[in-house]
Formats: sequence, C-alpha cells, structure tokens
Amino acid sequence: MRTVTNYFLVNLSVADLLMAILNCAFNFAFMLNSDWPFGEAYCSANNFVANVTVASSAFTLAAISLDRYMAIVRPLQHRMTRRRALLALLAVWAASALLATPCLIFSTTNVHTYAGGEQSRSCYMEWPDGHYPKSLSDYVYNVVFLCVTYLLPVTSMAVCYGLMGRQLWGDRAIGENTERQQEAIRSKRKVVRMLVLVVAIFASCWLPYHAYFVYAYHDPALATSSYVQHLYLGFYWLAMANAMVNPAIYYWMNNRFRLYFQRVLCSLCCCLSKRKQRDAGMGMAYFRNQPNNRSQGGRTQLRTSYVVAHWRRRTQETQLPQAVGGAEVRLAS
Repeated sequence: MRTVTNYFLVNLSVADLLMAILNCAFNFAFMLNSDWPFGEAYCSANNFVANVTVASSAFTLAAISLDRYMAIVRPLQHRMTRRRALLALLAVWAASALLATPCLIFSTTNVHTYAGGEQSRSCYMEWPDGHYPKSLSDYVYNVVFLCVTYLLPVTSMAVCYGLMGRQLWGDRAIGENTERQQEAIRSKRKVVRMLVLVVAIFASCWLPYHAYFVYAYHDPALATSSYVQHLYLGFYWLAMANAMVNPAIYYWMNNRFRLYFQRVLCSLCCCLSKRKQRDAGMGMAYFRNQPNNRSQGGRTQLRTSYVVAHWRRRTQETQLPQAVGGAEVRLAS
C-alpha cells in the first residue's frame, strides 16, 4: 500500500479529517445557534484550518494528476520517489498555510446586543477596509483563493487527465500486447477513472461555495435577505460532503483499498468477539466452581458470580506490582 499515489491519497484523507474534526462541527453549531461560544482564539484557528485544508486538498489532487500524467504519458521521465512525494506534500502544506495566513491575522469576534438585552457573538474576518460583503480586500482574497485553490487546479487536472485518457484509450501499440501489458493498462485505467471521479466531485461540491462569496460582493442585498442563512448552509453542506464521498469512492473503485479495509474491519471484529468469549468463559468457569450455584436461586447467583469474577479480574489487572525505587508498589484500582 506504500505507493506514491497512496501517499497523496492519505494526505487528502488527513485534510478531510482535519476539516471534519476542527471546522465542521464548530461551524455547524455556530450556524444553528447564531452564536460563537468558542472564543476569539479558536475563531482564528477555525478559519485558518478551513482554508488550509481546502487548499491542501486542491493542491494534493493537482499533485496526484501531475504524478499520474508523468507515469502514464512520460514514463521514461517519471522519477517520483517516496522521498520526493513526502517533500511535495510538505510543500503543499506550506503553500496552504501561507495562503490561509490572513485568517490568523484578521479573524475576530464581535458581540451583538439586541433590544431585549439578548447577546450573540459572531466569528468573522475584519479587514482594514471593513468586513464581508462590503470589504474590497475580502473580495480580492476570495477571488485569489478561488483561482488558486479551484480554477487553476481543476484546469490543470482536466488537461492532465485528458492527455492520460488519450494515451490509455486512444493510442494503440504496434504489435501484439502481452497479457501482462494488458493487465497493466487495465490497472492504470481503473486508477485514472477513480481519480477523475474524485476530481469531478471535488469541482461540483466546491463551486457553489466559492461562487457564493464572489457573487455576494456584487449583490450586497443577498447578504441581508431572509433566505441567505439557508442558502449558505446548503452550499456549506455540499462543500463539506466532499470529505464524506472520497472514502466511498476509494472503497468502490480501488480493489486493494477495499481488500485491506475489509481486513482491518474483520480484525477489529474478531478481537472484540474473542475478548467477549474469553470474559464469558472465565465467568462460567468461576460459576461452575461455586457449590451454592446448584441451589434453587442458581440463575440469580450465576449473574452475581459472573459480575464478581469479572470485577475481581479487572481489579487484579490494575493492581500488578511495579518496582519503584526498589520497593513494591500497588496501583490503585
């Protein structure tokens, strides 16, 4: 599984996971309650993580397309090793962090007080010339972010995969191909199909989200309309859904990923099953050795004896002697 392409796919998964853990849940709570209770420091971190992970995903997909292009169209010039792949991923995260730096500088919170005395806090970016949607700086940043993390990567990926498709499906080799060559071509076609689908879903999920911020600057009335929160929530949900779709694509279209994923799940299930059987076996053995279990209340005592045996075994495991300074010390259960 330690191939260059899988290194990039793992990085893409890490970006999706960071987005889901550090951004989605907090933003969802903010949009539901119209209040930001997580403080100003995490407001900056939240906006920074959002842009870093989006940029990292886009740059990683572009790097994957370039690597596959060199491997399929220019195989004699393909020199992407694991070391170079790791250096490329380091460059991806560095460029993503640099692009998201304004989020750390200009993110802030503000407290709104309503007529009834109720207060709510908001997390947003306050630029030197104002904030969204009237700030020109915010508009320029969104346009740059759109070009760098969407238009340029998607265009480069479309060109690379178009050339790869012509190479794999259009050209015909001179002479008779061996079975091994045919199998290699089929394997490359599967990988290209999977990656094209990943890119297509990425482009479809993120386009409405990016276009929303650009359009809102030209039509400020959109930001004050009654349906804007629902509209933005729909675009945000669609963009975040991209992180959920990718693993399903890997499982569906990558035989090796599916095989090892099933193996991991089976290993976990077998470990849990064996542990339950072991605990149950120890409980039954303890019950059979108790003479009072043959009495009329045997069923009740069976449950009691098993609980006592299970508790004693757990307690003994946490009271293993450890030598500390030459003295024997027992850990408290």
